[in-house]
Amino acid sequence: MTHRTTPRRHRTRTLAAAAIAIAGTVLPAVPGASAQAATAWPCTPGAVYGQPLPSASVTAQLVRGGFNFLEGPTWDQRTGTLFLSNMQNPTGPQGVQPSSVLRFTPPATFETFIANSGSNGLAIAPDGSRLLAATHDNRTVSSYTLPDRVRTTVAANYQGRAFNSPNDLTIGQDGTTYFTDPNFQRGNRADEQGGRTSVFRVRNGVVSLVDDTLSQPNGVVLSPDGKTLYVGGSNSIVKYAVAADGSTSNRTTFASIRTPDGATIDCAGNLYWASYEEGLVRVFSPSGARLGTISAGRNITNAAFGGPDGRTLYITSGVPGSFGLYQVRLNVPGNPY
Repeated sequence: MTHRTTPRRHRTRTLAAAAIAIAGTVLPAVPGASAQAATAWPCTPGAVYGQPLPSASVTAQLVRGGFNFLEGPTWDQRTGTLFLSNMQNPTGPQGVQPSSVLRFTPPATFETFIANSGSNGLAIAPDGSRLLAATHDNRTVSSYTLPDRVRTTVAANYQGRAFNSPNDLTIGQDGTTYFTDPNFQRGNRADEQGGRTSVFRVRNGVVSLVDDTLSQPNGVVLSPDGKTLYVGGSNSIVKYAVAADGSTSNRTTFASIRTPDGATIDCAGNLYWASYEEGLVRVFSPSGARLGTISAGRNITNAAFGGPDGRTLYITSGVPGSFGLYQVRLNVPGNPY
């Protein structure tokens, strides 16, 4: 969900819960969109889907711009709204990036949902009761109960050592959560991971190491059946086999991609991976074949499916100080978690 100290996915702890002054343009409502509770659209096992993209090269449309640095979009089916993190520039002697969780209600309403959230990547728990967040403010993975927004810690550390700066996460149907831990938002705080940047798993409150040999792992996503885990980093995407107990094995290279950031997946298992420096979302079939691209301005950080039927792809993209939320209609619904 993003890199560096210039906001690419991250932070919290000084934002005021003031109204958000946002400049930019507003699109017409997405067909079928509603501010009311959305109809559930879980992926249907065994369903057959066609080509995911209307054409090999698709351009997303700006919903609204004028944000500082957007990351971590995730759709809440119960309310028909999109959560996303808005990160600010590093502050204080520790160089930590404040951030807040915004809530977007189609077609054009943005509001601060959680001020000082310290969040980067976000995900809704399968039962819809909690918003999980990779929180770099205190270097943990957190959970915000919906709708009262009470914060609790999901993963505090690994073997007593603080994480670098949890960045992105994905959650399985059984609640097992996988998250990446690069050092992009660690700022001036001590390195307690011995120079390693890793992928971790938390299951039933126990944190386990998935892989500590990846350089700056970033986006992470599970396949719809929960049997494959994908992670981006070092200009490539790798994948792991996932066992019933959540453990992983058999790491292989899935595809090459320039500066991989956040990602999402559709119900057919097609991957949508943000290439930050290219300003593209690259789309791959489950076999790794390149299916096409989606453009959405410069420096794409992340993407997430949403909308009443799950076929609207939301994309966060821009330059620090001038980020926007984009959207595009696609042919295949996305995996909701």
